[in-house]
Amino acid sequence: MIDRLIGVVLIVTGVAILLREWVGSAGAGLVAAAGILVFLVLATPRAPWSRQAFVALGLGLVAIALFTRADWLAITIKGLEQGGFIAAFFIALASLRGPAAASPAIERCGQYLASQPPGKRYLALTTGGHLFALILSYGAISLLGGLTESIASREPNAEIREIRNRRMLLAIQRGFVASLTWSPLAFAMAISTSVIPGSSWSGAAVFAIFNAALVTFIGWALDTYFKPKLTQPAPARRDPIGGWRDLKPLLALLVLLFSGVAVLELLTGLRVIAVVMLLVPTIAIGWIVIQSRGESGTAARTATRLKRLALIDIPSFQSELILLVMAGFIGATGGELLQPLIADQALALDAIPVSVILVAIVWIIPLLGQLGMNPILSVSLLAPLLPSAAAMGVSPNVVVVALTAGWALTGASSPFTATTLLIGRLGHTSAFRVGVVWNGGFMVAGLLALSATVFLMAQL
Repeated sequence: MIDRLIGVVLIVTGVAILLREWVGSAGAGLVAAAGILVFLVLATPRAPWSRQAFVALGLGLVAIALFTRADWLAITIKGLEQGGFIAAFFIALASLRGPAAASPAIERCGQYLASQPPGKRYLALTTGGHLFALILSYGAISLLGGLTESIASREPNAEIREIRNRRMLLAIQRGFVASLTWSPLAFAMAISTSVIPGSSWSGAAVFAIFNAALVTFIGWALDTYFKPKLTQPAPARRDPIGGWRDLKPLLALLVLLFSGVAVLELLTGLRVIAVVMLLVPTIAIGWIVIQSRGESGTAARTATRLKRLALIDIPSFQSELILLVMAGFIGATGGELLQPLIADQALALDAIPVSVILVAIVWIIPLLGQLGMNPILSVSLLAPLLPSAAAMGVSPNVVVVALTAGWALTGASSPFTATTLLIGRLGHTSAFRVGVVWNGGFMVAGLLALSATVFLMAQL
């Protein structure tokens, strides 16, 4: 019963955020804030202690605001609205996972990519990880990672099996983190554009896509150059499962998503986040209807699957949502509380060259990730401390590119992110080993390369 109630509350919160973004309704923002508060009340007592600690920290910030600021209620509501925005964005993206997981075409596409022979495998999987991430977010790692683990397990040689599994998993992870630099469907871009006034996805996309290509190239180059030496002869190559035509459904879905986002953004003038929140669930519902078509009782089957999505699938993410919501709340509330304290420091930052500030962003976010700070939290806290883009003499979109670059590298290196935890589980090792050992060279090369691109962008 509580799970069903949580599902209803989250759906109401998502609809309220959608109304706020599309209509500009202040009342809808208050409904979303109330909804996320009810969600936390219902979900926190059932959550692990690590999630409860985040809620306790948020309550501590509310107490500090209560005793130090006359506008404490406005600060708290703003933090709750930010949490509601993150929850609504997550729900929109999560709505695609169900129909994608039930699609035989998507599974065949994943099998074709995962079964490529050596020489083609890394590029196939890192490209597949990138493309699947645009649709499934973290579900891309679970889907492709599970397929690669299954394929690697068929290898009888233990040495070859371990090396193959590690290289395939890293290809998927690095393809995923490359998508964080530019994808309008990723939290990195959504949060960064929401905390940097005047920025937009379309304005940042060109530079951000270049960073994605650079990250992809670095991963491929490191995998190719530092190829492990086998102590035994390599096994005979096997033909891939399926053919290139199996990629068509994935590519068609991506074309539909991104053309729809681009057209609606141009027609409405709304920021891309608002477009994504409406378009993605609409496509998910349409996909469910198509999958149910031809079965007996099509309408009833569709209604049952939509009910399952709202009352079972969405509430199943409540633990992850507590972490994401509280990261947004703490970042927004903490940023407001810090602003009066950093007025003098802001003047000092104005004296620092803008290129130094932007490059520092690329380094600071991954370093905070090593200390366990979620990128949502670090970006939400860091953004208010920065001088305005106008004061730095750069486009707000350049600041967004720096933030997403640091966010992407955090996804590859921090032992506390979902990407490294998932890869560690699939690779039968620790998240620390994945982030620091497996991806150590990738992290260093990425920091240097993305620092260089951000530095050059600051000069334009």
